[in-house]
Amino acid sequence: MKTVNANGAHIPQLGFGTFRMPENDVLSILPKALQAGFTHVDTAQIYENEAAVGEAIQRSGMARENIFLTTKVWVANYAKAAFAASVEESLRKLRTDHVDLLLLHWPNNAVPLDVQIAELNAVRERGLTRHIGISNFNTALMAEAVRLSPAPLATNQVEYHPFLDQTKVREAAETYGMALTAYFAMADGKVPAEPVLKEIGAAHGKSAAQVALRWLIQQPDVVALTKTVTEARLAENLGIFDFSLTADEMMRIHALARANGRIVSPDGLAPAWDVAA
Repeated sequence: MKTVNANGAHIPQLGFGTFRMPENDVLSILPKALQAGFTHVDTAQIYENEAAVGEAIQRSGMARENIFLTTKVWVANYAKAAFAASVEESLRKLRTDHVDLLLLHWPNNAVPLDVQIAELNAVRERGLTRHIGISNFNTALMAEAVRLSPAPLATNQVEYHPFLDQTKVREAAETYGMALTAYFAMADGKVPAEPVLKEIGAAHGKSAAQVALRWLIQQPDVVALTKTVTEARLAENLGIFDFSLTADEMMRIHALARANGRIVSPDGLAPAWDVAA
């Protein structure tokens, strides 16, 4: 598995995501995903499946040191009194003494950002996580987080797919030496039906889904999360490293972005998103 070097964090370019995945599904599919070749697993406190992720990793037989494990602190745990204890609880559920990457899950004005960043650095200094980062931050918040953090931030995990222009966030991440980690790569099911992606896929003997994933990881320092509960899809998702898209094909896919392409923007959590130029 190829990796992105983001401020010292070597992040496998393709990750296995567990958003909205019940524990039974995690226990069923994640060991198979690890055995198939995935080495990067993404979960979060709010997903309520960290315990299943920890058990699935043990069931897989894969050595913990060979897995890049990410979790995210939920906004209700950002206060100084709750932050470290919530991370310790995550580690107990995950059956490990550290994660490889710990993220702030969403911006939250109820706790000052300097407190959030200080707590993130404190658990890193204790060895509870090897690397730290953010998720769902706009470019203004990214700049502030970078300024406040003594340790470098490894990534900003955001929604990114062919229908959403994230050029501003990606360029900001590049400026700071960070990766951009893309979630919702299939655009909630819209990608497989997109004619342009299907046409490009046909030229390479690949599916529209594989084309979208290849488009993501072919961009500088972009990591893509995938998700499936179907064993047959594992090989398809992993089969994106044996072909390349041409510059023209990359441009055609970028051109699919539209103003209303964003899918994830929950009230009370979402920041003022950057508008594409």
